[in-house]
Amino acid sequence: MKITAYFLLLILLIASCSVQKEPVFIKVDNVKIVSFASDTIKLKAAVFFENPNAVGGVISTDKINIFVNGSAVAEVFSAPFKVPGNKAFSIPLMAHIPTKNILNSDKNGVLGGLLNSLFTKKVTVQIKGNLEYVVFGFKRSFVINKTQVIKIKL
Repeated sequence: MKITAYFLLLILLIASCSVQKEPVFIKVDNVKIVSFASDTIKLKAAVFFENPNAVGGVISTDKINIFVNGSAVAEVFSAPFKVPGNKAFSIPLMAHIPTKNILNSDKNGVLGGLLNSLFTKKVTVQIKGNLEYVVFGFKRSFVINKTQVIKIKL
């Protein structure tokens, strides 16, 4: 009888804490230039999710790159983020883009394209890569691919 009670309790515990669904990727938004200095450009974005589970997990960045006018210039960094249970949440992403990466790239006339962007006061920024969600050994990758035209305020 005790063994059956322990077994039923264990099954109930496992069933109530199971991961029924994975978090839902909603969008990447709020891409903007935070600061613009002579040596570094700081770019910020937010990735929005909704977690339908009572169980959380951890989301980390996995080779998310920043492209400015079609040229790769930097990689996004973010500390591993703890996912809350039964909640909508956002993950902040930051990128520090060295201006020398932009000015030294000569791929298909990128420097000319950047000068044109300064005259038109607009730049095309693309964030592309993966976010990795891990819970109880279960892994899921979310593909991020967001392109946005940002107005430059000088």
